[in-house]
Amino acid sequence: MAVSLRESVQRVSDPQNLDASVEEVFQMMLSIECKREAGVAVEDKETVTSVVGFGGLLSGACVFRSGAKTAMKIAAQMTGMEFDSVDNTVKDGIGEICNMLAGAWKGKVPELAANCGLSVPAVITGRDYHLHVQAPEFQLHHGYRFDEETFEVTIVCDGLQ
Repeated sequence: MAVSLRESVQRVSDPQNLDASVEEVFQMMLSIECKREAGVAVEDKETVTSVVGFGGLLSGACVFRSGAKTAMKIAAQMTGMEFDSVDNTVKDGIGEICNMLAGAWKGKVPELAANCGLSVPAVITGRDYHLHVQAPEFQLHHGYRFDEETFEVTIVCDGLQ
């Protein structure tokens, strides 16, 4: 019997799955309590974005975006090191956070967990760039806060089988 996500689209696109995934990853991996907060936007000039692609029954991506200061704080919590710039260790850490978020999110729906793979994380740093996805089937975009730091997580689905 062929597996389809069409009947599960409400579960797949449930915003609570993203919130639970973010809370789990940040609590378990970083011992950081964070919560979704309306109106949170990353406003730093220098930003760090990681993208992990989904392939299989769902095609799309998980996108993590933060300011450089937040990325360095997350990497410091992961490694026990201090950072004064966004070096390769910080980029690798943010890539791994995005990878864990993507895995946790897809794990919330059994059909998706078993029939959807993840790409290697890509990390983009810089100023004034925008990630554009053409006509997604659905998109979840949430802002989160811990301490004084903010970040955004987006799940984009451009195709369901």
